[in-house]
Amino acid sequence: MTDNPHPLWSHLHLLTVIAQTGSFTQAAQRLGLSKAAVSQRVAELERSVGVTLAQRTTRSVRLTDAGQRLVDNTTESFAHIARSLGSARDLADQPRGVVRLTAPVALGRQQIAPSLDAFFKRYPDIRVELALSDEVVNLAQEGFDLAVRHTSAAPDNHVAWRLCSSRTLLLATAGYLRRRGTPAQPGDLVDHDCLAYLRSGPALWMFERAAAAEPERISVTVQGPLRANNSELLRDAVLAGLGIAQLPDFSAAAALRGGRLREVLPTWKPVGFFGDAIFAIRPWSPTTPRAVQLLVAHLRTSLASGFARQAA
Repeated sequence: MTDNPHPLWSHLHLLTVIAQTGSFTQAAQRLGLSKAAVSQRVAELERSVGVTLAQRTTRSVRLTDAGQRLVDNTTESFAHIARSLGSARDLADQPRGVVRLTAPVALGRQQIAPSLDAFFKRYPDIRVELALSDEVVNLAQEGFDLAVRHTSAAPDNHVAWRLCSSRTLLLATAGYLRRRGTPAQPGDLVDHDCLAYLRSGPALWMFERAAAAEPERISVTVQGPLRANNSELLRDAVLAGLGIAQLPDFSAAAALRGGRLREVLPTWKPVGFFGDAIFAIRPWSPTTPRAVQLLVAHLRTSLASGFARQAA
């Protein structure tokens, strides 16, 4: 191996990113390199150490035993360097840095994105890269600093902040209910057009009686003309009179407040589908960059006030 290892430090870091992503393409995107540059750097590192470090297939990259050992021995060192840089950056009078954030589509469009203008005015040297997706992504593998998740409990292996509470509502238009009748109990939904969130298997809706002395839970398998994986799309389908749907409050509150939607089965609480809280989570680390802390604090304030305005 060369007596001057410094030119290979970036190559070693690249190898740790490849190990996280399992892809030359994703590693290139995260580091702002071309795929050709990634291949070249891996080849240079392999020539330097004298062994094959990565085996590439048409779909993924697998590290060899030598490559994995090299990653295991260097990952914590690079993580320590990143934490040290973050700590030094946090000493600056004006917070700065880039926060890569992922969030659900509807929540991101309706609540998060509109609030960022105020955040940027307060912290002009912080940049946010916002990726909206209803798929739950691996934060470390995809290189995200933070995720906003609609769930009932945050994963134990992540740092988590509870931002605000959330409710699931069963909704329809007055026109639909006049045409098809108003369900009196969850079992009546089998005779209705139910617009369900798209997941594998049958559409199974569960309810708890809101004020029952003893816990009472009912499950109903529903059917309807449309299933979709986006709450905004389902909300618009309900507004068009296509049927009844379970919707998170942040997607439906404005239409409910304006009288365009009506709550169905108000004495029953939909459970087990959308979460009852909004969390911010990040991969576990002993410290959290100041830019991430400030964004979390902003989201907690903006989401709480936004939901309060919708409920008013």
